[in-house]
Amino acid sequence: MLRLLDIRDMLIIARQEIAFQPGLNVLTGETGAGKSILLDSLGFVLGWRGRTDLVRQGADRGEVTAVFELGPDHAARAVLDEAGLEADDELVLRRVAWPDGRRQAYVNDRRAGVELLRELGETLVELHGQHDDRGLLNPRGHRALLDEFAGLDLAPLRAAWTAWAAAGQAVETAESALDAARKEEDFLRHAVAELDKLRPEPGEEAKLDAQRRLMQGAERIRADIARAHQALSAEGAEGLMIDARRWLDGAAAQADGRLDTPLAALERAITELGEAADGVERCLEALDFDPRALEATEERLFAIRALARKHGIAPDDLGNFANDLRTKLAAVDDGAKGIDRLRQAEAAARTAWQALADQARATRSKAAERLDHAMAQELAPLKMERALFQTVLSSAEPGPEGQDQITFTVATNPGAPAGALNKIASGGELSRFLLALKVCLTRGNAGLTLIFDEIDRGVGGATADAVGRRLQAIADGAQVLVVTHSPQVAARGAHHWRVEKRVEGDMTRSAVVGLGADQRIEEIARMLAGDRITEAARQAAQALIEG
Repeated sequence: MLRLLDIRDMLIIARQEIAFQPGLNVLTGETGAGKSILLDSLGFVLGWRGRTDLVRQGADRGEVTAVFELGPDHAARAVLDEAGLEADDELVLRRVAWPDGRRQAYVNDRRAGVELLRELGETLVELHGQHDDRGLLNPRGHRALLDEFAGLDLAPLRAAWTAWAAAGQAVETAESALDAARKEEDFLRHAVAELDKLRPEPGEEAKLDAQRRLMQGAERIRADIARAHQALSAEGAEGLMIDARRWLDGAAAQADGRLDTPLAALERAITELGEAADGVERCLEALDFDPRALEATEERLFAIRALARKHGIAPDDLGNFANDLRTKLAAVDDGAKGIDRLRQAEAAARTAWQALADQARATRSKAAERLDHAMAQELAPLKMERALFQTVLSSAEPGPEGQDQITFTVATNPGAPAGALNKIASGGELSRFLLALKVCLTRGNAGLTLIFDEIDRGVGGATADAVGRRLQAIADGAQVLVVTHSPQVAARGAHHWRVEKRVEGDMTRSAVVGLGADQRIEEIARMLAGDRITEAARQAAQALIEG
């Protein structure tokens, strides 16, 4: 709740601190004293859209600070956490304005944007008045208000909607994929047939290319190798060397050992020559191939490369590409069955959502009856016992919160047509309808500061007294701020401030003064009697306070 409002150099307020309290806080004062400036200043620090000329004339800048007390489960804590700010038991909002239109906001002394102020403000303060189009008068918010009144937990319904939407998206995705696959079915079947016929393996293209180069090279070098083999064989060098060894063997006995060393060297040469001849012979055997093998190798190599170029991929990727095409083809063949399964899942998700939506409608219907009955009970003391308030349930487009539209309607007199609150009720009637609604919808909300701006306008006497009592009931266990001209309402306040306008020199200033017990009697007597306060007015004021 709001603990402190510190205003500096805003409009005609030079410096003002107001320490608000729990319960019913009333602000009174003559018309034009500056009560609206307090609301403008509070709205400024909460990021509300409002007037731009807020800085006091002659001041360098204007500044408003609002200090709020946060309970352990206050909704503002979630907003602060989302913004990455620490949430203590005290929340300090500060906003500065300069005459040139610049603005700067701070949350717990850290710079912040106006959007964060607005998000926090929605959890901290709720403003009601005859021109309130953001809260009770906005039909778009009626369903949320009724759900809160009913204590309806929408989390399961929202989760079911998400599941249904996801299931529907899965069907659409599968159908789109199937349609796309069917458009290329002929291509898929032809391409898979080509790939299955060829069945290329990873690394095969490089292997075939090496084999091809080897066979092509063999044709060029085999003739030279064959001639070399012939020169080394028995018909060539080997035969001559064997003949030389035989001749030298025959002459060695008469050479007195002079041929031993040449014979040993010749023997070694014959051995080496034999090994060379064997190696060349093996090479010839390796180079011996069927010309048809070269043709077959080239044919398969060229086929693999052509298929890779056709599909714009590397030859080694043809195998994986074939698997992808088979998967797509299988999706075409099995797609209808898969879509049937997805449609069954979507239907089941819709059924689950529908069951929860029906439960929500039943809960809302019962809550609407309770709210209508509670409103009848509240309107009677407000001198509107002939008025009819009705919560109308109608069908809406399905969504995460069901398929119900909720509208609060009123008929101010029997037989009169019912209509929206802000279109049917007069000013005074509207104030009382809003007040009765707030009494019914808010029961001891300790975390929210409620502000009623002249909601008692247009009523007086016993009706004003009833308005004051209802405001007092709302403030029980909560915090309510009321700007009022009604003495009956002011008398119900637990804390009372008077807004005064003073002229100091040539400058007009507005000030807020906290009133003690005797001062309250004087202020309420002024509200009853006007400028001339009589003893009878004082006694009447005392009676109002005590009553």
